Amino acid sequence: MSLTTSASSFISKIEVFRVPPRWLFVRIETADGFVGWGESTLEGHTEAIEGAFADLAQRFLGWDADGIEDIWQTAYRARFYRGGPVLMSALSGLDIALWDIKGKKLGVPVWQLLGGKVRDRVRVYGWIGGDHPSAVREAARERKEQGFTAVKMNATEALVWLDSPELLKGTVERVREVRALGMDVGVDFHGRVHKGMARQLAKLLEGEGVLFIEEPLLPTQPSEFADLGRLVSTPIAAGERLYSRHEFRPYFEGHALDVAQPDVSHCGGISELARIASMAETYDVALAPHCPLGPIALAACIAVGVSKLNYFIQEMSWQMHYNSDDADLFTYLADPSVFAVKDGYITTPSGPGLGIIINEELVRTRAKEHSRAGVEAWRNPIWRGEDGSIREW
Repeated sequence: MSLTTSASSFISKIEVFRVPPRWLFVRIETADGFVGWGESTLEGHTEAIEGAFADLAQRFLGWDADGIEDIWQTAYRARFYRGGPVLMSALSGLDIALWDIKGKKLGVPVWQLLGGKVRDRVRVYGWIGGDHPSAVREAARERKEQGFTAVKMNATEALVWLDSPELLKGTVERVREVRALGMDVGVDFHGRVHKGMARQLAKLLEGEGVLFIEEPLLPTQPSEFADLGRLVSTPIAAGERLYSRHEFRPYFEGHALDVAQPDVSHCGGISELARIASMAETYDVALAPHCPLGPIALAACIAVGVSKLNYFIQEMSWQMHYNSDDADLFTYLADPSVFAVKDGYITTPSGPGLGIIINEELVRTRAKEHSRAGVEAWRNPIWRGEDGSIREW
């Protein structure tokens, strides 16, 4: 049972809302009327998270909302089987919402509860190029006009295990087009490029001034990450498919990463993101949280980022190719100006909790519309090659 200290602070309601474009929001309410918002988006596995929340709601209704660490540890450890994308993503939304409540109850931003801020603003980057990279120069120019100084692009389209080196030359050309605009650029291999070709592409990019290369290999290969790191000087980033500090451990101990990219909606929420950040600092690894997600996840990342010295840049999903005109980063915010980009930065939110106000009426309306219409949850494409074999997406 909960280590309850205040009858009025117990969790009275846990709700989840599936909203477009592909997000899963979490709403927690306490008996004394405080409401916190979290995000448990796990792209392509929405129904699994909804099922996990049926269990979490049954377990934690009536618990003390102030006991964030006790709830986190109980959710993580008490059922014997632990970790993985589904359980950790569900726990993430729960944790984020509890931190939001704690900040609102005390009247301070979450970053104040994490030790205070070490910076007044955070650098952000926008996406250019989707799953089939093209016209990146124009996309980068638009991002520059929006106030960004850095962008990220996909490195390649689908590749076979060992493909023609000719296919890699276009990546270098696209990087040069972006750099010619005076923009910094990260290049996301997306785990699509297997080891033999990843080495070639990393070497080709080494002299191009790339900010980092992301997921150059699959996340199951920490030793191969370390091998690649010894081959090139370009910073290597990964972490969106690592779901706790325990999964980051072999990467840190193997000197396999320069940039840790945990996703606050996948790795266990604010509590675990903060622990991973501190762990990364021990190994002189920078923090750049993965976040192609909604406004709640972004606010949670920023809350941690402003309080951690090794945090250096933040992914931002504004006008990302997964979004749409009627469902973008700012859609569910009562005040979108909280995420205004200026000179490549977002000013640290100063409101209590996560520092954002969610338009609850719109969330409920859009979730209900999707439910009535029978709209299927988002799925990533399945790619197959000319021979019919599946390829990494």
